[in-house]
Amino acid sequence: MKVTSEHNERMAKLTFASVYPHYLTKVEKKGRTKEELHRVIEWLTDYDDKKIEALIKEKVTFEEFFRDAKLHPNAHLIKGVICGYRIEDIDNALTQQVRYLDKLVDELAKGRKMEKILREA
Repeated sequence: MKVTSEHNERMAKLTFASVYPHYLTKVEKKGRTKEELHRVIEWLTDYDDKKIEALIKEKVTFEEFFRDAKLHPNAHLIKGVICGYRIEDIDNALTQQVRYLDKLVDELAKGRKMEKILREA
């Protein structure tokens, strides 16, 4: 599936605060915790709990969220299909970063081991 410029624009304007509750619900429904979700977000972005809460409160867009993030050097190892898109084939950096986060949350919800999710093993 090809990512369109309209799709990229929609991703940029989407607020992290509007998506975060869905991430949390998804992982908690599968027996994972908020702490684990935050660990995954921190691994990808270098944002700690306090910063994540502040970004939610500020209602930052994904564009702002990832502009200030310090992406993990192993983020490029996140591969596969999420929402019908092959992550490694997405040519828009921001859309790819949002899909990295989606994929990590998906892996957490599916019960994958944390060291695999965090690309440590």
